[in-house]
Parts: sequence; C-alpha cells; structure tokens
Amino acid sequence: MVIRLKVTTRSRLEFQDITSQVQEAVSSSGIGDGVCYVFVPHTTAGIIVNEHADPSVAMDISEQLSRVVPQHSDYRHLEGNAPAHIKASLVGNSQMLLIEGGKLLLGTWQGLFLCEFDGPRQRTVLVKVMADRR
Repeated sequence: MVIRLKVTTRSRLEFQDITSQVQEAVSSSGIGDGVCYVFVPHTTAGIIVNEHADPSVAMDISEQLSRVVPQHSDYRHLEGNAPAHIKASLVGNSQMLLIEGGKLLLGTWQGLFLCEFDGPRQRTVLVKVMADRR
C-alpha cells in the first residue's frame, strides 16, 4: 500500500522537515524491519536526507543551490520555473531508508526534507513501506 502525505509549502524555495510524518507512516504500517521508499511525484520538488537539528544547514543548501542555478538566466523553458526543474534534478526525487524495530534508521542529526523549488504549493509525498522477507 502506498501512503500519500500532503505537504503545504509557503514560499518559492523551502526545505520542509517531513521526518515525523514519514516516521508516522512507518509506525502505522506495523512493519518492524524493512525499507521505506519516499518519492515526490513532482518535477519541481525533491527529497533529501540531511541535518535537521540546525535549520541554518537547510538555508545554506538552499542558498548555494540558488547560486549554482540562479532564478534569472537564459533559460528556454517558457513557464518561468526552469530553475526549479534544474534544482529538483540536482537533489533527486526519492530516498530509500532502512527500518529497524519500527523506526527509520537515521543518524543522530539526520532528517528527511521535502525541497520545494516552485512554491508555494500543495505537494504529495508517496511513502511505501516494505517488510524484510525472511
């Protein structure tokens, strides 16, 4: 079964910590050990694992992505959101996380982020939890 999480973003560029929502999906699945696939089905959003204890890390990542891919350049895409497509391609649209004892196996400082590059929007995050086969 695929679990659909709804995430509302509030700005054009935003990193929203979704660790607790994904953990809740894992917990509600009843699966103790396995894998959790997280996928965002949008071409202008992405998913990353990074530090969530200090919000300045997400701000630094966001600012550096904006330097590498500026909002205004000689883009051919006419909708005006070419930078969002490029940033989403750079960060990727999915993560695979391990589950042990019903918990996501993340490092002490790690969290899972929805990366919004063309907001504000209502986004869907798809979560699939699968048990180990033994």
